[in-house]
Amino acid sequence: MITKFGTLYAGHVDLGDLGLGATAVNDRRFDNDHLMTIFDRVEKMVKVMDDLGYHSFWAAEHHFQHEGNETIPNLLLLYVHLANITKQLKFGCGFNINPMWHPLRLAEDYATADILTKGRVIFGVGRGYHSREVDTFGAPSTASDNDANREMFEEQIEIIMKAFNEESFSYQGKHYTLPPEVPYRGYTLKEITLVPRPMRLPVETWQPMVSASQRAMDFMAKHNIQAIIGGGAVTGGPADDVIQRWTETLVDHGYSDIQLGSRLVLGLPTFIAENEKEAMDQARKYLEEDMKMFAPLGFFRAFTPEMLEALGDPKRAPSAGLPTMEDTVAAGAWVCGTAEHVTEHIMEIQDKYPGLEYMHVGCSRQGTPLDVMIEQLERFGKEVMPKFNVATPA
Repeated sequence: MITKFGTLYAGHVDLGDLGLGATAVNDRRFDNDHLMTIFDRVEKMVKVMDDLGYHSFWAAEHHFQHEGNETIPNLLLLYVHLANITKQLKFGCGFNINPMWHPLRLAEDYATADILTKGRVIFGVGRGYHSREVDTFGAPSTASDNDANREMFEEQIEIIMKAFNEESFSYQGKHYTLPPEVPYRGYTLKEITLVPRPMRLPVETWQPMVSASQRAMDFMAKHNIQAIIGGGAVTGGPADDVIQRWTETLVDHGYSDIQLGSRLVLGLPTFIAENEKEAMDQARKYLEEDMKMFAPLGFFRAFTPEMLEALGDPKRAPSAGLPTMEDTVAAGAWVCGTAEHVTEHIMEIQDKYPGLEYMHVGCSRQGTPLDVMIEQLERFGKEVMPKFNVATPA
């Protein structure tokens, strides 16, 4: 049963003109004063969500995006602040990109945030697909060397989980030897302790389900990591095959009380208006901005090279035969319409996946203005969430 609603915000600032015929992503550049407005936007969003009884606000870690699409570089630092201006909302890391961190530094920073916010930060891990970001920090991205990226990521997770859960530990791998055997105060280091460790163990940890390979699922299940589907650019409806295989993987790894949808967040962009056509018309340009941003990064797998080339040309893109909002709604990747229609659609998903507790909703897709994001969060919170078993704010 779905009882925990949140939203995932990649962190765009006001992008100005929007849609396929608007400025191409690579042609946008904003000054620092404008890029700094991201923090004011986030503060306004989380205060509304806190008042309405949402479970969690999720954002993404990204770097160097002068185009204004994803502009939050440090989630944990931000979340300590946000917890101090809200009462009960939780803050999800969607995601900390491990290859850009030393694993022990990430573990320390999360532990600090866990203690200072009294458990209101949710840990999230990811591998990193932006080559400009990950490779600039000296690690391989999934785009530049997928195998090396996965190898490093898996070592880092092993280290982080040891650091969280063991009073002292050591690790020997291809990329890390921890601690190094060096002299210290008259003895040679053999083990090391994370100081401080998180107060709340085991640490609730989430990871995006992107490739959905069996190797990735087994690794996540081994380390008690839960899955988010549709957390980035949503390219299709609920993936029945992926959810079925994830459920079977959990059972195979000995998890109990598992049903379809267990240990899973499903992301579903929603747009509420007076009717479906009006909702689709209003949301259309936000889907188009999603395509402009994420298709060149491989998230819209059905795009041909010609379609990708057209996305960078505002004169060609509107007539390039790209997917429409109508196509997207028909595929189940968005749900648009009245609050009653959105409620019915989510209840159908709930019936199909009885183990599902978490869902990311709302319209915070690329380019959506702040007032529209807040309006959609308010409408969903007031008109849809009460139909589900959501606790009323104190």
